[in-house]
Amino acid sequence: MTNVVLSRRGFLASACCLAAAPIFTPVTFAAMPGDNRFVTIVLRGAMDGLALVQPYGEAGFSALRPTLALTPDTGLLDLDGHFGLHPVAADLLPLWKNRELAFVQAVSTPYRDQRSHFDGQDMLESGGEHVQEEKTGWLNRALAVIPRSDARKAIDINTSTELILSGPSNVDVWASDSDLGPAKDEMQFLKRLYAGDPAFAKAMEEATRANAASVMTEPDGPRGEKIADIAALAGKMLKGDYRIASFSITGWDTHVAQVGQFKRPVQDLAQAITTLKATLGPDIWAKTVVLAMTEFGRTVRENGSGGTDHGTGGCAVLAGGGINGGRMLGRWPGLAEPQLLDARDLAPTADVRELAAAMLNRQFDVSADDLTAKIFPGVSFDKGSQFLRA
Repeated sequence: MTNVVLSRRGFLASACCLAAAPIFTPVTFAAMPGDNRFVTIVLRGAMDGLALVQPYGEAGFSALRPTLALTPDTGLLDLDGHFGLHPVAADLLPLWKNRELAFVQAVSTPYRDQRSHFDGQDMLESGGEHVQEEKTGWLNRALAVIPRSDARKAIDINTSTELILSGPSNVDVWASDSDLGPAKDEMQFLKRLYAGDPAFAKAMEEATRANAASVMTEPDGPRGEKIADIAALAGKMLKGDYRIASFSITGWDTHVAQVGQFKRPVQDLAQAITTLKATLGPDIWAKTVVLAMTEFGRTVRENGSGGTDHGTGGCAVLAGGGINGGRMLGRWPGLAEPQLLDARDLAPTADVRELAAAMLNRQFDVSADDLTAKIFPGVSFDKGSQFLRA
């Protein structure tokens, strides 16, 4: 597999990226044969899983979070009599009832040190056991062991690639840090100028098509300002040759005034998942798994600023017609003082890498040997994994 010659990147970054999807976060795709789809969403900033999916039935939870804890009487959406969904995520409730949504509490990477966003995200995306141990992303390494076509070359028209899909395996990367596109006559000039170069012609064609798709998503609103642009673009590409997509949702670092700050990223997450479902349609959605995960959780106790600080055990979200949802997954450790990690955090009871490994296994039949030796070093995974029942 070969990439577009690096000396051409100046053109692709300065010209084509303006014509590509005008979005505020990279969206990365991979093409391969087969019908199953897999979408990863990185929730950057450490999502408070105890706020999104609240253990309202746990003794002492309301005392630990006097201003943040909700109950069904105060708007929480009951899931199973013990856990409830934050009301801002109400659009996800139909998926839960249709068994197309599940939550996994108390998961984490092996990271336990300084609770740094940078280090935590490095481990989440690299899939390694230690900070900066792996220089490539786990999803890119997975591409190397999934049977796929060599016919499609990588076209990099992005100024920065997310670590999760970085590496030697070919992917298409679409991103833009600007919502200003070139004028129509400029685009026509570039097309004529490079019509004789197959690589450039292909880049221009696909960049223009991606731009048109994203503009059609929100015809009445500013381009690139809503997560629906990203999710709709991902859905449109997954309906074609692509089988894997990855993007991020930011805004989860809620140290202060969390009641207000938490709403926007939760709305983004709900919109991303529901837009993916709507765009893919029922047939493809039935073969799709969406995994949303964060670098670590947040403290069990709220702080003096009405927020929460960096913690350890977090929550992952699974969605898609390809899962057995409508239930909580994983092992709940409890919130009593002796059950907390370092007397402050939700104790992790499972490695989030095992969850990701299980999804790669079920969607693309990646072997246990490849998962443990090549993709997630040190992870424990076999056919008895609890997450294969998801």
